[in-house]
Amino acid sequence: MKPRYLLLLLLGLSWTQANGHDYRDALAKSILFFEGQRSGKLPPEQRAQWRGDSALSDGSEAGVDLTGGYYDAGDNVKFGFPMAFTTTMLSWSVVEFGELMPAEELQNAAVAIRWATDYLLKTVSHPGLVFVQVGNPVSDHSCWERPEDMDTARTVYSVSAERPGSEVAAETAAALAAASMVLRDDDPYYSRKLLENGMRAFEFADTYKGAYSDDPGLKAGVCPFYCDFDGYQDELLWGAAWLRRASQNDSFLSYIQNNGKTLGADDNINEFGWDNKHAGLNVLVSKEFMEGQVLSLESYKEFADSFLCTLMPESSSSHIQYTPGGLLYKPGGSNMQHVTSISFLLLTYAKYLAKSSQTVNCGSIQVGPASLQLQAKKQIDYILGDNPMNISYMVGYGDRYPERIHHRASSLPSVSTHPQFIACKDGSDYFKSPNPNPNLQIGAVVGGPGDDDIYEDDRADFRKSEPTTYINAPLVGALAYFVANPDAGLILT
Repeated sequence: MKPRYLLLLLLGLSWTQANGHDYRDALAKSILFFEGQRSGKLPPEQRAQWRGDSALSDGSEAGVDLTGGYYDAGDNVKFGFPMAFTTTMLSWSVVEFGELMPAEELQNAAVAIRWATDYLLKTVSHPGLVFVQVGNPVSDHSCWERPEDMDTARTVYSVSAERPGSEVAAETAAALAAASMVLRDDDPYYSRKLLENGMRAFEFADTYKGAYSDDPGLKAGVCPFYCDFDGYQDELLWGAAWLRRASQNDSFLSYIQNNGKTLGADDNINEFGWDNKHAGLNVLVSKEFMEGQVLSLESYKEFADSFLCTLMPESSSSHIQYTPGGLLYKPGGSNMQHVTSISFLLLTYAKYLAKSSQTVNCGSIQVGPASLQLQAKKQIDYILGDNPMNISYMVGYGDRYPERIHHRASSLPSVSTHPQFIACKDGSDYFKSPNPNPNLQIGAVVGGPGDDDIYEDDRADFRKSEPTTYINAPLVGALAYFVANPDAGLILT
């Protein structure tokens, strides 16, 4: 027997399913995480006290103000494509499950969303341009440096009619539209501003079609980190779908109906993440078919059904891979992004099915809402500690969790404890240190174990140990659901 599998067997002897997780605590921490990712001038009510102001001159290279927003992961670059997707998913989490959140956490989630949209509004405020990134990733990644100290190039990247970027512009439109729904009651003026700017961003994306990473100058900055690998067409449909949901404007419904085939809506791709919106698009649009009886959208439900069937081990469909311990697994690193986004889709689709009294036909079986909820619960509970390693993959939750995450600000001493400047290469000793990170980035969910359920807690292994905003964003919605329904799916009907 190979040593790692012997280790798994031994660990498995002590692996017991938790009788109940503190989903409320996990929810609070999953939202708090975003404060540790903030860029710009921090507010007085900042709770992640180990962080300080950073990147206060962002945009100056181009003569604009691009301060604020979020760092995407453990580096100090502001990548617009995943930031917009993060905002869409954080907003969707609140749209679907906000009413289940404790009032304080609902407010914290709204604050996290507004921190993002304040920045996204800046990126679309100059006619004919959408700013898509701040920071040279090559120089940034060559340093291990606190964001408060960073002195690497804060290169500004933008798309235009001559250099289109439909995927980023359309994802920004989706983010602004989804966020407008969250903030509508509390700040109607701001909500309208978000929706109007979302519509303009979508018009830009649709008028000047093209992928931003097809441009050589942009490609040098965005690739290989956030290249558009899957085309911009899905983002156009996704942006239109969110604008339809937020505005109820029939023109966006017509756009989806008239452009679905040409933009690849028939591409039944079982993916959902910052680059590929197909599975999420199908779930989102199917709501209007199921609840509004818009018959022309029936194919979206069919594709959503097909995707959900691949997640059910007992169905006859070809299946998405699972680890021996039961974690959904896709190769390529940062696997938890798939786990959280797909778990969110499971719960959201279960909600739509329940409301319309429908089920999913998976060949030999009929799958109801409770089965989808149970599958999502298994994934979320795995993240929180019900796994062969007996470890929570959320920093600060539970008794054991990753202590050496791949995260510059977390792994270097805070400015408050070490006010002296730490230069680019001077941080290397902290990167290589075997000691735990001095600053807890509470709520951060790391990339997670490999396909063998093994996690080494190695700062250098960024594929496993780096957190990202787009891991946490859909997790907020899933945790909100389980706060109110801790036993969901355990009794199948």
